[in-house]
Formats: sequence, C-alpha cells, structure tokens
Amino acid sequence: MKTLICNTPGEFEYKEAVLPALKTGYTLLKIKAIGICGTDYHAYQGVQPFFNYPRILGHEMAAEIVETSLTSGFSVGDKVTISPYFYCGNCIACRKGKTNCCETMKVCGVHVDGAMSEYILVPDYSLINGEGLSEDELVLVEPFAIGAHGISRANVSKGEYVLVVGAGPIGLGTMDFARIAGAEVIALDTNSRRLEFCRDKLGVKHIINAVFDDVVEQLKSITNGDMPTVVIDCTGNLKAINNAFQYMAHGARFVLIGLQKQEISFSHPEFHKREATLLSSRNALPADFKHVISCIKNGEIRPLDYITHKLNFEEVKDKFASLIGSEDGLVKAVVVFD
Repeated sequence: MKTLICNTPGEFEYKEAVLPALKTGYTLLKIKAIGICGTDYHAYQGVQPFFNYPRILGHEMAAEIVETSLTSGFSVGDKVTISPYFYCGNCIACRKGKTNCCETMKVCGVHVDGAMSEYILVPDYSLINGEGLSEDELVLVEPFAIGAHGISRANVSKGEYVLVVGAGPIGLGTMDFARIAGAEVIALDTNSRRLEFCRDKLGVKHIINAVFDDVVEQLKSITNGDMPTVVIDCTGNLKAINNAFQYMAHGARFVLIGLQKQEISFSHPEFHKREATLLSSRNALPADFKHVISCIKNGEIRPLDYITHKLNFEEVKDKFASLIGSEDGLVKAVVVFD
C-alpha cells in the first residue's frame, strides 16, 4: 500500500508499506477520504506539541471495513469513521469514563501513525458507525465532535451569550453546536472571509473583527453590558487566549479548545473577582460523536458547507504547503482516495 510520511517539518514523502495484518481486537480499514486538520498543518510546520517525526498524519477519516472479527460488531463493507483517541482503559481518567484524556493517550496521526495511507489498522473500540452518512459527511464527524465536546464542557444554557474566538473549522463547528444548544453566538476572528462564512453559512448574527473593531466595546454592546458568560478559544494562539480573559462576564466560563506550547498569563485579581472558571477541552467522548451524527442526520448541521477544497491523495505532497495561509476561501480541505 502507499503511504504519505511527514519525515521532518516541511517534508513529505510517498512510500510503499506492507499492508497491516489483522490481529485480535483490531479492524482493517480502506481509507476513502481524509480531512486535513489544524493539527496536520501544525505538524507540517513543526509547531505541534507532543509530536515526533517521522509520522503519517491524518485522523479525520471516512473509511470502509476490509477485514474485521465477529466480536467487533461490524461487517466487511460497512462505512465508518473512527474516534482517533486510542486509550489504555486502565488509568484514572479511563476508569472514570474520560477516555478522551487518558494518561497515555495515543492520538492517531499525532502520537502514532495516522490515516494518510491507503489502509489502516485501528482498534475495534474506535469504530464509529457511519449510519448512512456520505463520505464527505463522515470526514467531518470528528472535528465536529471536538466542538460538541467543548460546548458540553461549557455546559451552555439556552439564551447565553457564547463568544467563540477563532473561525477555523473547529471554531465554526463549535459555533454550530453552541447554536444547537440554544446560545446567542458571537464570532471573533481577524479573517474577514471566515467571518463572512460565519454570517452567511452558519447564520451567526454577531460578528467581530479583532483587526478593525474595539472588541470589548462590541461585546458590551451585543450583551447589553453584561459580557459573554461563555468564552471559548479555538485559535491555539497565545495572544488571543490571553486577551480573551478580559472578555468574560462575572461568573463566566472560559474553555480552551485550542492548544499552544507556552504559558498562559492573566490577572489573578480580575479572574478571581469574577469567580471565573477555566476549563480545558481535549478531544471528544463517544457521546459527542453520537450527538454529532444525530445532528447531521436531522439537518441541524451541514458538513458539506464546510468543504471548500478537495485534492487527490497523490497531490498532497505537492499541494499541501499551498493550503497553509491560503487566501482563496479555504475552510476545510479534504483528501480523496480513488
């Protein structure tokens, strides 16, 4: 089979590899499509935390089962995606049902080789039934689950003002699930085209461009002086995260979905007087995947709106770099396999 390996930052190489042999507790998948995630871009650029080279990237996938065991609950030919967070099942987090933050977590395409390959062997427990979704829909399930989990962590209530900082694919999905939870969504970014997407495709009424707008004054105006009761960072940008502490209402929750390498800095008195809550949101849980698939099936979220670019597997090596910082309306790029 053909694989695409990121040898070092900025260097991809196609290589032939041996087709994985089926083993107990695992299923062999034929990859149909891969979503390119911010993690993949960061790995290519050399700025992804917890990352080692060489590595086969890719964890957002639509696939077909090629080989499996009777105990998996699936059959050859089934269309699936996966929960790409491979967990131990024994640590304190796993024992408490928080498999998304296992102490020895191995994320597919980050800590172990991923799906930028014609075939991949995955644990049976990671399989997510496609439930009739198309390949283009399935490939968006995992990134949507990230946003859905962040909204769950925030415990968003109907009518709350939820500020989502960052209108990349994860941020956009987070906005969609905040809306589904009944929130009044506010989108903050520096990219005008992304903000237009929020307004035109997601129906977000409250748009703030951090380049041109006074963010604090805009937030006061939108929330009638209260400020948002939920702030969610989806940028993974240190300056954006540190700035966002000033956007919180008294009693607010600040959820970090985005990840960066450095130390966060904020005023303890300002945080303390608000009795604010700071939360991280890592990966997603099976319930989040179930929620996402249900929302896609009932039309509450439209994955196909997100896909703006497609390229064949054979084109990735030469075209990947051009996607980074693209100014031609890129929201989500998907790799397709013939």
